[in-house]
This record gives sequence, C-alpha cells and structure tokens, in this order.
Amino acid sequence: MNALIITGMPSADDIARVTPPAERRTQGPYVTVECFQPIPCDPCHYSCRFGAISEFEDINDIPEVDWSKCTGCGLCVAACPGLAIFVVDETYSSNECLVAIPFEFAPLPEKGSAVNLTDRAGGVVAQGAVERVISGKKTAGTSVVWVRAPRALASVVRGLTLNGEG
Repeated sequence: MNALIITGMPSADDIARVTPPAERRTQGPYVTVECFQPIPCDPCHYSCRFGAISEFEDINDIPEVDWSKCTGCGLCVAACPGLAIFVVDETYSSNECLVAIPFEFAPLPEKGSAVNLTDRAGGVVAQGAVERVISGKKTAGTSVVWVRAPRALASVVRGLTLNGEG
C-alpha cells in the first residue's frame, strides 16, 4: 500500500518524482508540484503563463512539469487550492536557498521577519527569514511567502510559523 495513504506523508520516491534533475536545480528557481493523488483540479496549468505545467487530458490528472519552461515565477503557488506547490531557488547563495510557500494565516509575516521553517509534517527543522511576501489580494489566490532557508533543506522546508508559535 502507498505510504501517502498510510502515513499522510509522501515517500522519498514521491518526492524524487516531483524534483527536477540536479542540473536544472543549478539554473535558478523551479517549481515542485507535490500533488500526489488524482483529484479534480487544474488551476496550476491555467495559471502558468509559460506552459511549464502540461495541459491535463483529464481533470483528475496529476500535474506534470516541464522544468525547461519553468521560470520560478510562483503564480502557480498562489493558484493551487491544495497548497501543494512550492518554488525553490537553490542558486540564491552558497549556503541559503529561497522557498516560496503558500500561506493562509493572519497576520502575514513582514519582509525580514524571523520564522520557524517546518517540514511536511509541521515539525520545525530550522530558522529562516522572510525575503518577500505576495499578498493573495494581488494574485487572486493564496498569499505566498518567500523565505530564506538553509540550502541543505531545499527539498525539506515546506511551511513556516512565526517565531513564538508552533
């Protein structure tokens, strides 16, 4: 049986399937769509101006990404109602990466704010700082918070809490 169904968490193989090859990760920001089950949803495809998320043959298809077309703009992050899309930039610096995280809580953190960075299970894995905040009002969707994180945790950081919480 599938680990996602048993534990609610994707397996290492699931994560590997949605992570671009190492060469692409050295070329700038990229999307990772952590949508692992067929559900009737496709706003990610329609939000992508660059055609990086393939058109669905069936509304229940799992999104497929053409990373060569992805610019890492993050429009799909705000459009995803399942909060399953992230943008990662492993080229930000030699020891930090940027991760764009959907954020549906109030208040929104401010640029420069220290935050707790969490993994998929909500466990705090590191401290980080807010680099950019895009309000959902401007993107007609979910707010997106870009955080600086330890580069070694680029494929681990998937959430945040404000310091003093979580």
